[in-house]
Amino acid sequence: MILIKNGHVKTMAGPDLLGGDVLIDEGKIKAVGMGLEAPEGTQVIDAAGRLVVPGFVDAHCHIGLDNEGMGWEGMDYNEIVEPCTPQLRAIDSINPIDEAFMNAVMGGVTTAVTGPGSANVIGGTFVAIKLYGKRVDKMILKNPVAMKVAFGENPKRCYSGMKKSPSTRMATAALLRDMLFKTKRYMEDKEEAEKNGTKAPAFDMKLEAMIPVLKKEIPLKAHAHRADDIFTSIRIAREFDVDITLDHCTDGSLIADELAAEGLPAFVGPSLGKKSKIELRNKSFETPGVLNRAGVNVSIITDAPVIPLQYLPMCAGMAVNSGMDIEEAWKAITINPAKATGIGDRVGSLEVGKDADVVIHSGNPLTEISSQVDVAIIDGKVIYER
Repeated sequence: MILIKNGHVKTMAGPDLLGGDVLIDEGKIKAVGMGLEAPEGTQVIDAAGRLVVPGFVDAHCHIGLDNEGMGWEGMDYNEIVEPCTPQLRAIDSINPIDEAFMNAVMGGVTTAVTGPGSANVIGGTFVAIKLYGKRVDKMILKNPVAMKVAFGENPKRCYSGMKKSPSTRMATAALLRDMLFKTKRYMEDKEEAEKNGTKAPAFDMKLEAMIPVLKKEIPLKAHAHRADDIFTSIRIAREFDVDITLDHCTDGSLIADELAAEGLPAFVGPSLGKKSKIELRNKSFETPGVLNRAGVNVSIITDAPVIPLQYLPMCAGMAVNSGMDIEEAWKAITINPAKATGIGDRVGSLEVGKDADVVIHSGNPLTEISSQVDVAIIDGKVIYER
């Protein structure tokens, strides 16, 4: 049992508690309040003058699949041999021993949604994991979380050089539609065979992987930067009545009113760094604030390793510096990504019954560049102490 005392507690589920306490027992949050007491023998951490917050959550990255300090040996996030590979699973490429994991924890990030890159039209499934452990199977929060799909420049650049489709945006959309149509028919044939006792269709691993999308068990996770690509992703999701998240959403500020009307979550980023391709020409830290003010549910992402995961709070701070309300920026790296990725019942806020992922900061990491993580707790265990 651990009792964190006297901190500035940001619960992300209600007002801040000045001089607040958090009681942790058996890996869960047992109580949040003022003047809490605990049995004799409880480890007490005095957080006076410090900030106590839920561990940060990144809704879109590639941690574990693109290893630190490696070349091709550690690049396990893009299978660039055929454009549609829904059967691939992130869990089979994740290397928890990569130093990026502890670096992330030392930055206050305790949960990440990670998976394949954007070379393929359909890349495979993402997984939500805690960022501490030796074996990915024991780190999983939810698997699968989403099916990665990609629009825009990346698929056409990867395959046009091979003289293969897609080499245009039309072909990217067509390939995705083709897979969704085939999955729908495959599902219907399987159901008909089960109902009538007739012969089932031949097993197809790709179509099996897509069934959870058609059943709305997981959303499409749509890599889309340019406004027209964002709208194409939405158009296809509507055609097949499937759920979707808008990942990157670089042109979001140009179409904020349209996106607000759609009611879809936007995972915005990576906003730091150069504009390395044409579809990033409108990349800006102003975008999260513009979308939030329009009424879009916004999460800020690093796309790590594009931006190392430990700099997620810095990215939120940059969004604040560019006009985003600071409390909304806090939500964008805690409760918003947790809820939008289907893990809000476990992480993203300090509430009774949730996982005890708690971080104590020396200052405010969104406004103080010198702020450091003093203590990081994951599942009730102290993982890092400065």
